[in-house]
Amino acid sequence: MANGIRVWIFSGDTDGIVPVTSTKKSIKKMKLRVETPWYPWFHKDYEVGGYAQVYRGNLTFATVRGAGHQVPSYEPARAFTLAKHFLAGTQLPNSTTHKIIYLTQNIPMQRK
Repeated sequence: MANGIRVWIFSGDTDGIVPVTSTKKSIKKMKLRVETPWYPWFHKDYEVGGYAQVYRGNLTFATVRGAGHQVPSYEPARAFTLAKHFLAGTQLPNSTTHKIIYLTQNIPMQRK
């Protein structure tokens, strides 16, 4: 990180081996300033893929919704989205960078 190398740490939000809270506690010990506070990142335009926070020094911590300890085996599509954005050097899609479709359930009742 000191040489401009990007570092992304990610955790499945159902990981019972290394829980999100433990990772957050470890990052907090680094005393890095938060540049972008917690935000939901999106997968497939409308689906929350998890949450992320960006710290000064090129560190991003992201959670992957519905994934356990081995994220790609639990949520391969979301893990792919995460890896794709890391390799491209782009921030995870959020409500300002990505189109969000809000779905409402407005189904007329059928009369019998």
